[in-house]
Amino acid sequence: MVLILTLLFKTPLRKLVIITLDRLKRGRGPVTVKTIGATVFVVLMSNVYSMIKIQKRTIEAGAANPTDQVLMSKLMLEASLMGFMLFLSLMIDRLHYYIRELRLLRKTMEAAKKQNRNFEDGKNGSAEELKAMGEEIATLRAKIKKLESECETKAKESKTAEAEAEALRKQSEGFLLEYDRLLEDNQNLRNQLESIDQSLTQPDNKKSM
Repeated sequence: MVLILTLLFKTPLRKLVIITLDRLKRGRGPVTVKTIGATVFVVLMSNVYSMIKIQKRTIEAGAANPTDQVLMSKLMLEASLMGFMLFLSLMIDRLHYYIRELRLLRKTMEAAKKQNRNFEDGKNGSAEELKAMGEEIATLRAKIKKLESECETKAKESKTAEAEAEALRKQSEGFLLEYDRLLEDNQNLRNQLESIDQSLTQPDNKKSM
């Protein structure tokens, strides 16, 4: 979330983060990140599969087992956190990509406009040169319009990404609340298990007496 907020606002820290991400995507960086992401995704799928098995076992038994409830809460919490982490990583990657594309488009537009001005200032040549320069100017203007259109498209995509990041921030708050609730349910289930164990051990003590 801190990285996403840093990428959304134009600050000196944003430039440092972009440089760091550029270096991270060179060499073995992408392979390492993809390996970690794939590992987390496999573990997430394993947790989901375990949750489905517990759910089926509960349906077949017709009653909820306290141990299964504890395991279900634990697996649900882990799956939520891993899914949230993967989603945040994807958002960071997309924001970095769009910011870099916008910077490249702006540089290309500036170079094309500068070249266009140079051609317009040098119209004192021969007729053939003027004709060739006119054709090149027309080509450059078409290219500029295309680049401006692409820049507007990227700007809209960037705004969309910002809106998604804001929605993600609100969703993270909901995950934190859900996390607290799951911890509380987990503690309650543990207390219930301890009470059941104590109630089972007391009759055994009485029989032995």
